[in-house]
Amino acid sequence: MRFQIFKNGRVVDKFVLQGAYLFGTDGIAIRRAQVTFKKGFVECEKPNLGTAGLALLWPIEGYGEVLLPTTCLPERTRPYNLNVEIARAKLMQIINKREDWSFFDGIEGLEGVSKQAQDLFVQAIQNITNPPLASKLADESLKKAILLSEKLAMKQSEMLFDTRGKSHGFGRGCLGCKIDPTQIHNPKYVKKHLELFGFATIPVNWAEVEPHRDEYDFSTLDACIEVLSNEKLAICAGPLLRFSKEYLPQWLLDEGAEFEKIRDTAYQFISKVIARYTGSVRAWRVICGLNAFNHFGFSFEQVLEMTRAANMAVKASSDRALKIIEVSNLWGEYYASVPNTIPPLVYVDMVVQSGINFDAFGVQMQFGKNQAGMHIRDIMQISSVLDYFMHVAKPLYITDVEVPSHNGLDSDKTGVVGAWDQQRQGQWLEQFYKIALSKPFVDTVTYSNLSDTGSSTIPNSGLLTDKLEEKKSFQTLKKLEEIIFMR
Repeated sequence: MRFQIFKNGRVVDKFVLQGAYLFGTDGIAIRRAQVTFKKGFVECEKPNLGTAGLALLWPIEGYGEVLLPTTCLPERTRPYNLNVEIARAKLMQIINKREDWSFFDGIEGLEGVSKQAQDLFVQAIQNITNPPLASKLADESLKKAILLSEKLAMKQSEMLFDTRGKSHGFGRGCLGCKIDPTQIHNPKYVKKHLELFGFATIPVNWAEVEPHRDEYDFSTLDACIEVLSNEKLAICAGPLLRFSKEYLPQWLLDEGAEFEKIRDTAYQFISKVIARYTGSVRAWRVICGLNAFNHFGFSFEQVLEMTRAANMAVKASSDRALKIIEVSNLWGEYYASVPNTIPPLVYVDMVVQSGINFDAFGVQMQFGKNQAGMHIRDIMQISSVLDYFMHVAKPLYITDVEVPSHNGLDSDKTGVVGAWDQQRQGQWLEQFYKIALSKPFVDTVTYSNLSDTGSSTIPNSGLLTDKLEEKKSFQTLKKLEEIIFMR
């Protein structure tokens, strides 16, 4: 398949592909596919002749760059007009979500935008033999469609958010934040946390807790537990296991052990931690992102067995602890290029069907970085992917929410994607929190960083500056917290 790209009605001869991947009719990224840009065309090669869609970071005038898909299309020799196909996919998603959300009638204030978006797209199709004109009409249609999709998603979320609030559906711990252990003895930091959040997550890194085999350093965790327990906060901790290199002890990496040995070693580590803090920690992020982070190259069956063993270890040490299985990168673009991984929703399904004893799923929502899984998605896409868990008979914990407050580089020199500032960070978080908490199956939303820190996944993503001064995002969440708990 080939796609021709236009900007302002002219063929683009320079275009940087970011976040690009192909996916099939099941929404799963296609492996061994190649996406390249040459002389105005995006060229897509895949290992089969089936229909496929293209997703990539796409600029929208007045909105910014968003990772958007086309619909699934058959192969053909004539190139597709990428501007037209992206507009088509967005309009189709709007139609589908209006049906899902029962927005059958016209929506006040949006009828004009909806008609304009559709009319512009119809004109684009009528002029498809004039690609430059069709692309300009499609671009205008997409601008209207993005605005419409945002407003539809927010209207639906505000209705359900208000209903949930009136029925007292929010628990005290529905707003949480991850603690920075280096700040745990800073009274101003702790006070700011207490001002906004009733739930705290203590990060756990196996590599730091057990730096040498059978030699444990609990000093950091002990300090966090002591301070937070004294403040009567609900406490979560984890992830106990994450199979990416920075979370694995060096001695374990050096041993080159077989799966059974790694599983038994992990079981022992979990048992040790749980036994020490049982009674203090209410919920455990037991295993994180094994669908996407699989340093040892576990097979499909071994991934499932490791997930089962980790939860068994928690249950054996504390029958009352709440066990969370985390899923990383819900759109699954990593699957196209990273071996020994599993599509995220396939992992969710196999965990549910396997009979593993656990209590909730956790998902991460980190956006604003030029890295797989962290490119910006629009609000309707986010709402749609969360809706998948409506049919999973388990609560959902959103364990890591993170977006930047301004542009910059992180320690890996990876730039922030998009034009971010404090105002945009605050607006995005208000929209996201209302979307997430409007879902009755979402128990808790946990922000990743209270204050700016060099160790954050997304640079400049704190709700406070590194000097603990409030950003607009902190004030935004404070107003939301007052709405939730002052009904």
